[in-house]
Amino acid sequence: MTRMIQLALATTRPRAALADQGLFDPSVTRLRVRLGDLDFYRHVNNGVYLQMMDVARSNFLADLGAFPLLNAHGWYPVVASSTISYRRSLTLGQRFEISTRLLGWDPRCAYLEQTFTRRGEHVARGVIAGRFLARDGARVPAPDVIDLLGTHEGPSPELPAEVQAWAEAVGVAHRETA
Repeated sequence: MTRMIQLALATTRPRAALADQGLFDPSVTRLRVRLGDLDFYRHVNNGVYLQMMDVARSNFLADLGAFPLLNAHGWYPVVASSTISYRRSLTLGQRFEISTRLLGWDPRCAYLEQTFTRRGEHVARGVIAGRFLARDGARVPAPDVIDLLGTHEGPSPELPAEVQAWAEAVGVAHRETA
């Protein structure tokens, strides 16, 4: 429950934008494992990782100064699909970082990588396919959001092959209509 409160605060009262933050620059969120994050085995519950990733993505948008722009258009982010792999456990009281970075986009989704590290060691890695919706429920094309943020010109960089394959396998990748 506390991560949901943290997400609400990160979204409604975002941290200050970073003047030199570019669209492809990593955004770093520093957190500490709390008692409510743990499962029966005394390490972070797999579902809590996803909540932590939500907070880090909100911070990514905040660092870009995106919230006022998105709110003015009535757009908001949603997760279309996610995958995560774990290498090490996080336990009570440990400090760690989540680095969030944009990998690229297609006409439907923006693709982000979120890496958990503790003392420089890799803990977990998540990949997110995110979409933006308008308040009326209409999908907002990812390139329109990229243009709104105004921090990049030109087409998306090529997605890593494994991310493109994953996006196609789970059905979120853009498909040409016949």
